[in-house]
Amino acid sequence: MSEAASHDLPYKLIATDLDGTLLRSDETVSERTRAALAAATAAGAAHIVVTGRAVPWTKHILDGLGYRGLAVCGQGAQVYDAGEHRLLTSVTLDRQLATLALAKIEAEVGPLLLAASRDGLDGQVLVGPGYRVHDGPLPYEPIRDPADLWAAPLNKVYVQHPTLSDDELADAARRVAGGLVGVVMAGEGIVEILPLGLTKATGLSLAARRLGFRAADTLAFGDMPNDIPMFAWAAHGVAMANAHEELKAVADEVTSSNEEDGIAVVLERLLG
Repeated sequence: MSEAASHDLPYKLIATDLDGTLLRSDETVSERTRAALAAATAAGAAHIVVTGRAVPWTKHILDGLGYRGLAVCGQGAQVYDAGEHRLLTSVTLDRQLATLALAKIEAEVGPLLLAASRDGLDGQVLVGPGYRVHDGPLPYEPIRDPADLWAAPLNKVYVQHPTLSDDELADAARRVAGGLVGVVMAGEGIVEILPLGLTKATGLSLAARRLGFRAADTLAFGDMPNDIPMFAWAAHGVAMANAHEELKAVADEVTSSNEEDGIAVVLERLLG
């Protein structure tokens, strides 16, 4: 990177969430946003995807975008080399702790609906009875016996409740099981149980070190409460207009929505 190029943009690392942030609702990236990211990388910055999706639900998106760099997947659990289609690091959930945490949550709020993401490049997402799956192309495997969820290493467990809202469920889960596992609300109908202490920030910091960057170099974009740790770590956090109010409350600024090129709006301003 030339000295002149490094001065064209105040940040050397641009971290973007996928859903609700980089991607539009049809899972595409606008030409304007592509052009803004290309201009930023031409100015000497690096772009890194940081997503709650595990690698099996992310790699087809990255391939379709022609993305060849590192990606942080699974809420920080996985660092994935998209160019080489190789998993560099992976953190798994302690299944004994997870079952204990779920028992505590169910004792508080009643029976939960469960799904789980298995570890690995091709790890399946297993969906238990009653769990509501978003319509779309992402593959999953329905199961009838909940015991099947625990038969192999997992990155995360998804929980839903028949009547509680996502925020109410996440709050209750943190209150009764927050000392055992991490709990994040990552999207509509997506409350996740994770290894304790694991966040997007831990995965991003690991990937940034591999790339030679620091928190002070980082500009982050996101839309959900699971992006809060990433915003706390990065030098500057930008929430989309469509973001959850909890994220907007801690953001350094709010841009336009993912449907209205919010990432491009900020990058074009910074590039002048």
